[in-house]
Amino acid sequence: MATSAKTSSIFSSVAQNQPKKLSLFHENNNTSLCYFVRKSSSKNLINLSLKKSKHLNSVVTKNALNTNTIDLSTTTKEPSVGSNGTGEKQTRPMILVSEKLGEAGLSVLREFGDVDCLYDLTPEDLCNKITQYDALIVRSGTKVNRAVFEAAKGGLKVVGRAGVGIDNVDLQAATEYGSLVVNAPTANTIAAAEHGIALLTSMARNVAQADASMKAGKWGRSKYVGVSLVGKTLAIMGFGKVGSEVARRAKGLGMHVIAHDPYAPADRARAVGVELVSFDQAISTADFVSLHMPLTPATKKVFNDTTFSKMKKGVRLVNVARGGVIDEDALIRALDTGIVAQAALDVFSEEPPSKDSKLVQHQNVTVTPHLGASTKEAQEGVAIEIAEAVTGALKGELSATAVNAPMVPAEVLSELAPYIQLAEKLGRLAVQLVAGGSGIQTIKVSYRSARGPDDLDTRLLRAMITKGIIEPISDMHINLVNADFTAKQKGLRITEERVSADSSHENPIHSLQIQIPNVQSKFESTISEKGDISIEGKVKDGIPHLTRVGSFAVDVSLEGNIILCRQVDQPGMIGKVGNILADNNVNVNFMSVGRTSKKHKAIMAIGVDEEPQEDALSKIGQVQAVEEFVFLKL
Repeated sequence: MATSAKTSSIFSSVAQNQPKKLSLFHENNNTSLCYFVRKSSSKNLINLSLKKSKHLNSVVTKNALNTNTIDLSTTTKEPSVGSNGTGEKQTRPMILVSEKLGEAGLSVLREFGDVDCLYDLTPEDLCNKITQYDALIVRSGTKVNRAVFEAAKGGLKVVGRAGVGIDNVDLQAATEYGSLVVNAPTANTIAAAEHGIALLTSMARNVAQADASMKAGKWGRSKYVGVSLVGKTLAIMGFGKVGSEVARRAKGLGMHVIAHDPYAPADRARAVGVELVSFDQAISTADFVSLHMPLTPATKKVFNDTTFSKMKKGVRLVNVARGGVIDEDALIRALDTGIVAQAALDVFSEEPPSKDSKLVQHQNVTVTPHLGASTKEAQEGVAIEIAEAVTGALKGELSATAVNAPMVPAEVLSELAPYIQLAEKLGRLAVQLVAGGSGIQTIKVSYRSARGPDDLDTRLLRAMITKGIIEPISDMHINLVNADFTAKQKGLRITEERVSADSSHENPIHSLQIQIPNVQSKFESTISEKGDISIEGKVKDGIPHLTRVGSFAVDVSLEGNIILCRQVDQPGMIGKVGNILADNNVNVNFMSVGRTSKKHKAIMAIGVDEEPQEDALSKIGQVQAVEEFVFLKL
């Protein structure tokens, strides 16, 4: 289904002073994904709300109907008047820059609109002034919270984050008030990689400590004997853009480089001369560990006491990624016991860290104040990248760095709304089933439908599958605009096919299947006869269901979390596993058993609210008839 020509603008606003609530929210797992909608048959705006309920209904915003839309490319706050060559007056957008931005980026902005650079605004000042502006550009210091969007009264069209992280922007509030959020994720790659290498080499040779000693009037040559990098093993945790650049430079220093990243394709790693390995293999064999992973719920404090205990004694650690991926108290303990010989840190859980921080003051720690992107070249590159993203959005152009707001025809959203949660949740399940270090290279998606290829628009579902696969271990926010772009950057190839279904099915999609070839699975029963990880789902009464795991037919609602167990098919298994969970205060929502043949093998799928403690999961594994099990978060 082709998008109407009237959907060429990213979004439009309704009458002045009305909040723009033109969005589809997907609220699962505390994330929101906003789709701005224009009805293809007119210029009226429509709001579709996706609620986590038994039935997913579309709701038309009354204020939006019969109201002329005002396109971004022609609307501003203050009339800085020019001419469009037809005698018609045209206004220029008003853009507020609240933190220092490179002159090259400011030049791009000034060619397009009127720019005010107001640095060091208090939160109150920002709220008072924001009503004057169409766009706001920030770095990491300005908190663009709900109060800012409320103060803007729906008039703030674009928020640009000059950098990668968007922790300081309230995405849900931006979505509710119709503000597009864009970032600049690529321009500081080289700077971050170079800083990582600088910390690596200076740590190995005690440069910071020796410098401080000499400035104190000492000459301690024997005290600061370092270690050589040649022949040492460097584990890169996160093999994205920055990690890849660090690998190239480390190999130039004569290091043996390995990496862990569940999404990095093996061929891309081989091109750099890097071996992809499992998480445990990486941390247990490395002499140096360099972190380049995003901060997500899955990676928060992933380097903790347990992780450090698996490392070589005397390992050296570098972090130019995100401070929260390290449990800082655990790192201090590892430094004190000698498990970690040295650490070099550019980022911290709290920035700036306290003046009496034990980690900052530790004699075996080298620190810098978040300088990863702080080169003249990177600053200029980020400035240009964000300026182009913001001006492009104000012109009505689609952006691959849009964080929260693609556009999709209303009729497509209305029809596919029940399948949005199914697509994302199947993606989340699939990626959690992957084991080993070879990396996901291909995802196969099959839609069983009675419709022909031209009558089924699957772009939104493909985007949601990509979101489910990538977001759990990434700081990227996936939407219809950037899904294909992001998948390509991650080296992930998504193929789609439509399988003919009985025309008696009223729904546009009878079932949705995800297959991941050429990978190992944490749960062998998900491997199909073709050797792929394979799961399948349907929508029943508006609720997404898991209906097949490998060759086993099941039927479980995709709500809460799931435990999958493969077992010998014999009486009493449901009671045994249920009692273990009950004894550990884990509430069971539902349970389904799928067989291959009578009295042979079966899969038990158990829905639970809470994440069971390790002890409870261990006891399930100890049940004699249970052959394998896996816990999956939704």
